[in-house]
Amino acid sequence: MGRGRQKAKHTKVARELKYFSPDTNYSALERELTSSQPGEPDYSKWIDDDDDADEAFEPNDEQKRA
Repeated sequence: MGRGRQKAKHTKVARELKYFSPDTNYSALERELTSSQPGEPDYSKWIDDDDDADEAFEPNDEQKRA
């Protein structure tokens, strides 16, 4: 008899979770996504604006002849 009550409670909780839709604070979400985190590493030093890196993948004259 206790299993029926337990199942009914779980069903009730599951239904409440399924249909519960809290209000979303979009301004807080935007602030979180646009601001840089204090512990986040700075990857800007690894960005190379030089196009010479692309030349490393082009075959040289010897590889073209082979």
